[in-house]
Amino acid sequence: MASSTIRSICCIGAGYVGGPTMAVIADRCPQIQVSVVDLNAERIAAWNDPDLSQLPVYEPGLDAVVGRCRGRNLHFSTAVEAAIAAADMVFLSVNTPTKTKGLGAGQASDLKWVEASARTVAQAARGHTIVVEKSTLPVRTAAAVKAILDAGPAGKSFAVLSNPEFLAEGTAIGDLEGPDRVLIGGEDPEAIEALAGIYGQWVAPQKILRTNLWSSELSKLTANAFLAQRISSINSIAAICEATGADVREVAKAIGADSRIGAKFLQAGPGFGGSCFQKDILNLVYLCRHYGLEEVAAYWEQVVLLNTWQQHRIAKLVVNKLFGTVTGKRIGVLGFAFKADTNDTRESPAIRICRDLLEEGAVLAIIDPKVSERQMARDLGQPAGAATGDHTAEGSWHPVSDVQQAASGADALLLLTEWQQFATIDWPAVATGMRQPAWLFDARAKADASAARAAGLNVWTVGEG
Repeated sequence: MASSTIRSICCIGAGYVGGPTMAVIADRCPQIQVSVVDLNAERIAAWNDPDLSQLPVYEPGLDAVVGRCRGRNLHFSTAVEAAIAAADMVFLSVNTPTKTKGLGAGQASDLKWVEASARTVAQAARGHTIVVEKSTLPVRTAAAVKAILDAGPAGKSFAVLSNPEFLAEGTAIGDLEGPDRVLIGGEDPEAIEALAGIYGQWVAPQKILRTNLWSSELSKLTANAFLAQRISSINSIAAICEATGADVREVAKAIGADSRIGAKFLQAGPGFGGSCFQKDILNLVYLCRHYGLEEVAAYWEQVVLLNTWQQHRIAKLVVNKLFGTVTGKRIGVLGFAFKADTNDTRESPAIRICRDLLEEGAVLAIIDPKVSERQMARDLGQPAGAATGDHTAEGSWHPVSDVQQAASGADALLLLTEWQQFATIDWPAVATGMRQPAWLFDARAKADASAARAAGLNVWTVGEG
């Protein structure tokens, strides 16, 4: 099937990957009808909301892309079977969470949605269909998908490709429009070229890489493992810097100047979060143990363990600096998303740190420009104290709308997400409303530490001795 014959694409899954990816494909390929389908009616309704600021995924620039294409050749629907039947190519972009029970619990990916989607495609597809794995999957999942498709009703044929995403939340639209590479793994040359032809509408040919299926699936896990490894590595050095009087930013600049290392992903902080890093490393660990590679599994597992340690370390540091107790003390938390420019909180460092502080009896006032109160409540496992009007109960939290409110009566501010607005805080005004002696704990090195100190605050910055 040549790229010129792809007239209709269906993407199963309207989440952080499926929505933006399909929007950019629709934008760059106006001759192709693109349907994004999901069983979650609330999510689909949000994608169809006339107010583009209410899209379920926040990404800078996404609203403009959706606005150009929606209703023209980009459609969001719950009519899954109909969209599959009309499609020449179907992308599987469903959630693959880590299993919470059973074989491989805590490490292996739960593939129930992938299997369910494959079975739906097997039943609903018409003629020849190219099925593209977009979700991050364990190596050799394509074989399972192909087996399910081939076991479907007669008179149909399928080609399975692996096309992992390499998006960074907050810059996803730029990553899609100008990718470092597009990776396509498969065994059917015609299907590979059909997908390559779609990306070739805007991506340079030398950036479209072709591999076998298994290399493609493993490349995604490996890329995320290497990136997460750098974060854990620099955070381990940050702890040494704090103990010895060194400055992790100076160390990072020095080693990043080495062309063999490079400067990216050397920013010390509260650890990595998001939907992929931890899940993919644990998946890699499980895979290694499955093949008897215990030493390799232990190596990668340590990356996750150190990430968790960093978050517990920051919470303990806050308690220790505040005279060994935070019971009943108000702490303003600046940022809840796992990084700036996204509303995604999956595996956000803020969750573990806030939970630790709530367990210690702190009263948290949380501000994040994009994360809803409902999402915070879900992540913290308890409703906001504000819901009952109690803003002072020990071990409670409530959302606030600005830094001034977060700081009012607080013993400390804890900066956990690097939103740009936290770099330009009016520290004299903020410090005036805090209970003295007051602290700024900057886990992102984002705030103006000099201005905060000049305003009378004690300041801890991650990695600064």
